[in-house]
Amino acid sequence: MKVTFFGTTTLLFDDGKDAVLFDGFFTRPLLPLYRVGTVTTDTALADDLMSRYDFSRLRAIFVSHTHPDHVMDVPYIANRTGAQVFGSNSCRNVCLGGDVPEDRIHLFRTGEAETFGDFSITVIPSLHSDPTRVNNDIGKTIDEPLRQPARLTQYKEGGSFDFLVEHGEKTYLIRPSFNYIEGQLDGIKADVLFLGIGTMAKASDKKLETFFAETLDKVLPEKVIPLHWDDFFLPLTMRIRNMPLIADNTPKNFDTVARACASRGMEFIVQYPLVTLEA
Repeated sequence: MKVTFFGTTTLLFDDGKDAVLFDGFFTRPLLPLYRVGTVTTDTALADDLMSRYDFSRLRAIFVSHTHPDHVMDVPYIANRTGAQVFGSNSCRNVCLGGDVPEDRIHLFRTGEAETFGDFSITVIPSLHSDPTRVNNDIGKTIDEPLRQPARLTQYKEGGSFDFLVEHGEKTYLIRPSFNYIEGQLDGIKADVLFLGIGTMAKASDKKLETFFAETLDKVLPEKVIPLHWDDFFLPLTMRIRNMPLIADNTPKNFDTVARACASRGMEFIVQYPLVTLEA
């Protein structure tokens, strides 16, 4: 399985016959645009990335939640590739605003597997990371079709979800946000865990202890790959950087997760944006 990381939480899984995308965010508007102005998908960048990383086999897109850094470019990707889109009702309204045909937009059926070739994907209800001054709309929804150009503040969280990906004998769990629901992962095992670590540096020792108990100790992965650590306010065409210290402390987060993995005999791997791994 080839897995390409496009930053934040956007992941392309490709087995050479079929491909599935989790989230869809290439454009990465600059930080000032989160406060003023409107944005549209950078179609030239999206076209270049989809060509370079061969999206011709893309069958489906699964959207973890509907903040812009997860869903902004999904309608364009879906329209260019013909992929099916799976998400919340808020995701549906983002896609309708982007003129994705209704028959290719599907609401999540949590707990039921969706299959594409050798892929089987199960959606698991989850929680977004704790609210901040920037992400203070947790639980709010997008109730009308959202058409670009749009203000970034129009993209509400809309509910958060994890994804269990089964393919042959390999199993992957994607948890985009640093949070947990106690007991939600009981009985779920995965060889590879893609783990959101954004805002982890602000967590108490008690929350960290419980978080690892509810993720690493339940899922028992061989490998752990962090998500949501790069500065998504900078374009993918620039040198990749950690999130600014005013927002998070990425080196501290890496150290925290690496130590937790080492104590459990798990491999901790940092995958850079625009890098493809065999996983």
